[in-house]
Amino acid sequence: MSSQKGHIGVTTENIFPIIKKFLYSDHEIFLRELVSNAVDASQKLKTMASVGEFKGELGDLSVRVKLDADTITISDRGIGMTAEEIEKYINQIAFSSANDFLDKYKTDANAIIGHFGLGFYSAFMVSKKVEIVTKSFRDDMPAMKWTCDGSPEYVMEETQRTERGTDIILYIDDDSKEFLEKTRIESMLKKYCRFLPLPIVFGKKSEWKDGKSVETDEDNIINDTNPLWTRKPVDLKPEDYKQFYQELYPFSDEPLFWIHLNVDYPFNLTGILYFPKIKSNLEFQRNKIQLYCNQVYVTDSVEGIVPEFMTLLHGVIDSPDIPLNVSRSYLQSDANVKKISNHITKKVADRLEEIFKNDRPQFEEKWDSLKLFIEYGMLSDEKFYEKAEKFVLLKNIDNKYFTLEEYKSLIKDNQTDKDDSLIYLYANDKVSQYSYIEAAKNKGYDVLLMDGQLDVHLLGKLEQKLEKSRFLRVDSDVIDKLIKKTDDKASTLSKEETDQLIERFKAAIPAMEKTDFIIGFECLGEFSNPITITQSEFMRRMKEIAELQGGAASFYGEMPISYNMIVNLDHPLIQKIRDDKDNSDDLLHQVIDLSLLSNNMLKGEALSNFVKRSIALI
Repeated sequence: MSSQKGHIGVTTENIFPIIKKFLYSDHEIFLRELVSNAVDASQKLKTMASVGEFKGELGDLSVRVKLDADTITISDRGIGMTAEEIEKYINQIAFSSANDFLDKYKTDANAIIGHFGLGFYSAFMVSKKVEIVTKSFRDDMPAMKWTCDGSPEYVMEETQRTERGTDIILYIDDDSKEFLEKTRIESMLKKYCRFLPLPIVFGKKSEWKDGKSVETDEDNIINDTNPLWTRKPVDLKPEDYKQFYQELYPFSDEPLFWIHLNVDYPFNLTGILYFPKIKSNLEFQRNKIQLYCNQVYVTDSVEGIVPEFMTLLHGVIDSPDIPLNVSRSYLQSDANVKKISNHITKKVADRLEEIFKNDRPQFEEKWDSLKLFIEYGMLSDEKFYEKAEKFVLLKNIDNKYFTLEEYKSLIKDNQTDKDDSLIYLYANDKVSQYSYIEAAKNKGYDVLLMDGQLDVHLLGKLEQKLEKSRFLRVDSDVIDKLIKKTDDKASTLSKEETDQLIERFKAAIPAMEKTDFIIGFECLGEFSNPITITQSEFMRRMKEIAELQGGAASFYGEMPISYNMIVNLDHPLIQKIRDDKDNSDDLLHQVIDLSLLSNNMLKGEALSNFVKRSIALI
């Protein structure tokens, strides 16, 4: 055929400026698109060979990426194209209204390419000219060359080429010269093409010889064509999963567990999800799950595909039912994606329950690393909560673990108050709350250790879910009032005497910034402490939530810290302070300072005064 000139079939003249301008933020995906197309062409040839439509030798089906001074060439030995196919697949672009296009998709490069079938045209994001040299696998068809300089005009003509397949030659634009750097292309290939099902060759391997890097004759294959998630779980050992994890996340700690996903109905989904060791509180290591479509890398921002709490997991998800070019709006509305999300949640919960049932000692041993993930899931996903309430664990201060049902059975006889409510006592610091914990243990109570960052949120959730149950920190009241078995004793003080004592105590408390004390009087027995400092469960919990959340909750965060100072009227020292108003000021200061000191609240000048006074009293 003679040389043919023509216009690319679009309804707008400004396709290329649009591609260059609006795809610019994601311009490196051109390499993913072109290499993926090359792999598809080669895979189609394998399919045709398997059904007898192609009877020749398949030979080497590697896709090769070659870098020259001004060009990048992507070559395959796939089905190639005829002139008619170039006309159909390259020259005709399904383009609707340019204005609608700009308005709707100008901020989302992936959506543009996916919506309009522009995979090949992403080449023009980085190129001033693109050539296609191709020969169809059909022997009777001539080789063709197609050239376009970034305008709607192209030239197509016959050319010389003996091998079937296609070369895409990109003449790189002056403002995209970074893509002519070997390290840049290699890193992009490893990012997008690392697990493609056919070998991707980029140059030759190098080795160190005589103190320098020397190129060898061996092809540098950058991908693993048979990644772990494509293989059958029955053929894999734990070491294989651990090794794959290290390949994905070099220098990471060994994962706790993993789940091998393999679903073929009602959608296709494969992958491996790992439970990482979460080292400290909300150290959320997001963007660690990689999404693939038929082994082509799509994104590591998977919030739309898995529930938010599962972004704490690491690993790979591969599904042809999630389009290669995904947009956030698409993910949020696509029914298939929602089904996949629900299924992954169920599989993860089932796997955790299976480990708990089959190997509880291992589950308990790894609980501290799993806890944050499970609590986050229970707080944010109702379906996960329903599954997790069977295996979520409560740990007490003696490091013993209980399910919710086990713990309820343990405490119901001794920790039910006069109103028939079950009281769960907890501490979040074994050292600073030691005296309160001891007081509870002396009463025969069990105390939970709730020292995780999400624990305060979980307590609120459990109080909603567990019938007639409350969680109280051991220092939120005096021990006899934490779990009230009887009504309060009436105070022996008159109103006048109460007011006078409150004034005396308030005057003796050292000044503390943003701290208030509410003085109260109780008859707690002569052997209980003269003064106990407690903090309202409600106010403290609100402040803790405020520190985590910020925003509207910060109202509580800005309020002064309020403590209750409970004075034990039965204690001999308090009786002495009451009886000898004129000569007991030093004793009053000393008793107050001792209570503050035991709560790590005595500092600076007040601590110095306490030490001097103590020496004088001795």
